[in-house]
Amino acid sequence: MSRVSLLFVSCVFLSCIKDGEFNGPASNCKEDLETVVSYAQVKALYSGELLQIQEDWSIEGYVVSSDKAGNFFKVLHFQENPTSPSEGFQIEIDVRDTYLRYPVGKKIFIKLKGLYLGKSKGVFQLGGTFSGFGTVTVGRLPALKVPEHILLSCNDPVTIEPAEIAIPAIDSTLAGTLVRFQDLEISEAELDSIFARAGETTERVLLDCLDNELWLRNSGFADFQNEPLPQGNGSITGVLLRENSNYFLAIRDLEDIDFSNSRCEDVITEFTSERVFFTELADPDNNADARFIELYNSSEVALDLNGWTIRRYTNANTEVSSQIDLSGSQIGPESTLVISPDPEVFAAIYGFPPDLGVGGNSPADSNGDDNLELVDPFGTVIDVFGVVGEDGSGTNHEFEDGKAIRNSSVTRANASYTFSEWTVYNDSGDAGTQNLPQNAPEDFSPGNRN
Repeated sequence: MSRVSLLFVSCVFLSCIKDGEFNGPASNCKEDLETVVSYAQVKALYSGELLQIQEDWSIEGYVVSSDKAGNFFKVLHFQENPTSPSEGFQIEIDVRDTYLRYPVGKKIFIKLKGLYLGKSKGVFQLGGTFSGFGTVTVGRLPALKVPEHILLSCNDPVTIEPAEIAIPAIDSTLAGTLVRFQDLEISEAELDSIFARAGETTERVLLDCLDNELWLRNSGFADFQNEPLPQGNGSITGVLLRENSNYFLAIRDLEDIDFSNSRCEDVITEFTSERVFFTELADPDNNADARFIELYNSSEVALDLNGWTIRRYTNANTEVSSQIDLSGSQIGPESTLVISPDPEVFAAIYGFPPDLGVGGNSPADSNGDDNLELVDPFGTVIDVFGVVGEDGSGTNHEFEDGKAIRNSSVTRANASYTFSEWTVYNDSGDAGTQNLPQNAPEDFSPGNRN
């Protein structure tokens, strides 16, 4: 391209601007446009395939992204209101240094007729077209077309107030808008890293104090690419990006981060306690599908069972036959946790759903002559029923066609089976047990420690 041609293109895009701040003549700005529609109306045009908009419509919004520091490239993100936005949008343009003409907070009008509307990874996009690998998608709007479709308001830029949100509250309506998170920090594993590898888009993990995660997306061409990641905890502001069900945060520059607070204290998710133990084991004589295990927490605080397991040793086996991973379950203070191998049958029989459904042949599906262990996250056996290596048939730890109830005087776990702590019912009455088969639901009390 000759110098004359290049000068002509530059003049068209910049409207022959007068100064380094790119403040063009007043005649180039707009007070308002007719036929301004909502973002929702525009998105409703999309029916699953790329389309060129034929409606003589316009939308308006406030710019929230900036390529001044190089973390955004040839794209404008804008939202419909400077505060409390409900939707965002983006348009791809084949222009660099857009921050000079479209600074953050500047109101813009987008003339839609002739633009292409598409959707990629769950995100609506406006722009020109791009052809590749036999498909046509939304691409960057050519530089010469930009002044025809993106018009400036005559008003000065306004302050954009980021929406204050927490990681668990992220949803698709905020994609493309400016948001702020409090009490976040870089994951400990990445504290010695820089923002991005040179020339590569790089994602770093942000965490809140409950270990909820959000990806921080950084360009390998950003001015701060080689800067060390901040060590502390605090607030971070950026444009929320979306790819299907995944979300990312992109900052405009380092001023969007204020990690001047102390980092979160470690969240202890694994513990051991003798306050969790077996309290009822059920093998109803009239319905084997109504079997269950009940655990009890005798402490005054709720306990997270992350890493805890229940092991079953079938008959006289000395190797684990099956086990239940209790991770993700919590047992309340002075409360029970009921585990069923068939949640639907359990609910039909007992009138309420179990706390945990685990499937057949699990420890909760014992036929009464097996041995059980409750094991903490560190591999220590905390509580037992029965004697590993001894078939329960005919012993004081057989509850076939019956149940085993922990006596109410027991308030702590016991890693050695002690028959005096239990009342055991079965169909034989051997070894001091009760010869009294039990029927569901009337002879059982899941969820209610006796």
